[in-house]
Formats: sequence, C-alpha cells, structure tokens
Amino acid sequence: MPWTHRTVLLCVWFIYITSSLVAGLQETDEDGHRCAELNSTTWTQYRQRTKLQVQYLLLTRQNPDCAQRFNQESLAKRKSFFNESRPTKVVIHGYRAVGSKPSWVTKLAEALLRAQDVNVVVVDWVYGASFAYNLVVENYKEVALQISVLINQLQTHGCELESFHFIGVSLGAHVAGFVGTLFEGRIGRITALDPAGPMFKGADTYDRLDPSDAMFVDAIHTDSDYFGISIPVGHVDFFLNGGKDQTGCTRSRFASMYGYVICDHMRALHVYMSALNGSCPLVGIPCPTYDDFLEGQCMSCDVFQGTCPVIGLSKNSGITVSPIPREKRLFLLTTSSPPFCAHHILLMLEVFPLDKSAELEVTLRTEDQETKQTLRLHTGTTVYRKVMIHHVALCKINTISLKNTGAFYRQGEIHVKSVCVSEFPSARHEEPICVNHFYVRRRTAWSHDFVNVCGF
Repeated sequence: MPWTHRTVLLCVWFIYITSSLVAGLQETDEDGHRCAELNSTTWTQYRQRTKLQVQYLLLTRQNPDCAQRFNQESLAKRKSFFNESRPTKVVIHGYRAVGSKPSWVTKLAEALLRAQDVNVVVVDWVYGASFAYNLVVENYKEVALQISVLINQLQTHGCELESFHFIGVSLGAHVAGFVGTLFEGRIGRITALDPAGPMFKGADTYDRLDPSDAMFVDAIHTDSDYFGISIPVGHVDFFLNGGKDQTGCTRSRFASMYGYVICDHMRALHVYMSALNGSCPLVGIPCPTYDDFLEGQCMSCDVFQGTCPVIGLSKNSGITVSPIPREKRLFLLTTSSPPFCAHHILLMLEVFPLDKSAELEVTLRTEDQETKQTLRLHTGTTVYRKVMIHHVALCKINTISLKNTGAFYRQGEIHVKSVCVSEFPSARHEEPICVNHFYVRRRTAWSHDFVNVCGF
C-alpha cells in the first residue's frame, strides 16, 4: 500500500537525509557571542528514549540571525529582546527523526519578522519528537503543558492571550491545539500547516486541533491523503490543489526521497512563507468539494459577505464577517514554485450535440507563456465548465486556441456554439470574453486572438 511504502521511506531515509542538509540556527552573532541552537538527537539518545525536553529560542528584529535561549530566568532578569508590547508568534515543529533539526525554522522566522515587528518564540522539542511516530504522539500533550507554563509566565509580564499566534507544522499543529484547549480557546490565533493526519483523523476534538482552540484557526492542507489530515480543523481550511498531490512534487518512487516522501506535506509551509512576502495574494474559494470547485460551481465568497479569505498574516485571513463561519473548506490552485499564486480562470464551453465522444485541448497564450487544459466531451452533454490557472491576468491573454485531439474513433468535427473565459474572483465584475460559432476538426487547431483589455 502507498501509505506503508511512504512511511518506511520517511523513517528510514528522508529525515536522516534532511538531518545532514540542515545547520539549524547560526552559532555566533557578529560580535562573536554564542547563539542558541536547536537540539539534535543521536542514535544513542534515541535508543535510550531521552526524557522529554523542551527549550525555547527567541528571535526578534533586534536579533534576527542569532537566537537567544528564552526561559523564565531570562524573562525575569530582562536579559532578552522579548518585548511584551509586541505580538508573539510561537512556532512549533512536528515529528522529527534521529539527529534532524527542522531546516525551515530560520527561514520562517525571517519571513515573520520581515512582515511584522514581533517576538518569534521557537518551541524546540526535538528530543521528544524523535522516536517512533506513535511514541511521539504520546508526548504532544506534555509538550503543550510545558508551553502553557511559559504562556502563563508571559501573562504575568503583561502579555495578553489575544496577542499570541501559534504556527504549528504537522504534529506541531495539534500541540498548538492542545495549548489552545488548556486556555479555553482564548489564544488569538492558531495557523496549522498541513496538520498531521495519522492517529488524529478519527480523534475527538479534545485530542486534536479544532476551531474552538483559538479565537481564529486557519489551516493549509497539502498532503491530506498521506501525512496530513483530510478533515477541516479550523474556521477556514485551505485545500491547495484539492489538498493532496501538489504541482511540482513527483509521483515516481524512483525520484528523490524528498520529492516522493514529503514534498506534498511540506508544501504548506513553503506556500505560507511565500505568502508572508506578500508578492501576490493566495485566495481561497469556499466550496463543498474539490470536484465542484474544478467544475466552476463555486465562484463567489458570499458566505464571507464577498470577502474571500487569503493565506497569510492578515487578521482573520481578511474575513470581515462576524461570527466567522467554522470548518469552511476553501480551494485554490497553485503553481509549482514560489510565489505559488496564479490567476484562476473559468473556461465555459458549449457545443452542439455530438454523435461520438471527443477530446478538446484548450490553450491560453500570452507572448511567452501558455496554459493547456483538456476537456473530454460526451454525447449526452453540451455545456462544460472547467477551472484552470494562468500566470498572468485574463486581460493579458493574447490568444485562445482549441484543438480536436481525439483519436479516429472520436468525433471528427466539433461544432462549438461558444467558448468563454472569465477570471475569478474579480473585484471589477468583468464580463466573460466569448467567441461564438466555429468548427474544430480532428487534429487541427482553431485560434482566436484577443486585444489587450486590461483596465485601470
């Protein structure tokens, strides 16, 4: 089974390899002072099942490249850069294998600090996260209890619960969720980056992340068929490309271990970091199912009073409606590389009745880029809707082409009543661009050029 095969690869190869790729946080600052580092676990410690240890590392705009060890003593003696007047981002990693440090911590902290002037507190529980997965799951509530002690201490120094934003990766999302449970949902926000699925999908809400754990919970799902969870766990849940197979992640078992084993799982983290840079919006569209989304059945955000949720740091994902709906599935398509965002385009095709089935390839072109989409046409259907993405806005598309790619036993000539394209969601409520009445013969292409219609 795929799950068994990928689990073995994960435990035996992937994280062992990643441990050799990652250097953790820097060892010294510009003045030669020693910087705090993430822990790592040796094989000997693994065999002895080292007692759970949790440490905290602090990064701020005053020390973005040199983490400080952060604890009650440094807080009491004012020996840290922590500022209780600033919001605090609490970053929690998930399952780790022997000797591995989470490679992404420094980059995520940098992205957070570029976006906002905040305290970034990294929760390091590598020692407790480095055993067999089922044993690690036994530790996660104890980790949450230790974190809650720190939060209580910070409250005594003037921090408000609303000012805390927990960012949990994989199993770390459920750690954050239990911290939220301990504080009865009064924490400001929890962001879950592909929250772990194994041993949690059928769990009670007390034992996993759910919307009651914070004032606002958002989640990004990218590997819901393997290592991530497939059910909504927040107020809004972004399912990228359906939440499963991500573009650019190989499906071949003979490719690199990273590409096959956890590329999908870690895509949520990389998309989130890209979103923090703010180069383009990653907008989710509410829809009951991914198939409905792809078929263009959901194009508005009426449930959020017209404001579509976005991935990133905007308060409540930019949602203005109150109270915020819970467990809403949001879908969006992404590209294979940063910044991952693209323009969603609805393709609408109407044909005259067919005698045989057919296959039609639709291509949208700009001067140097093109996007293809294949439609399979059936004898009993005349109207088709399909969502596709393109790197630039619809108004910049120069040409639309249709090619009848069906084999000899398919329909030889397709009489197209109309083909229309429209971009969504669109703040300008632009009319679809349509072309009417033309024929597409087998193995030949029909093309129509557009005049650039971008407005201001």
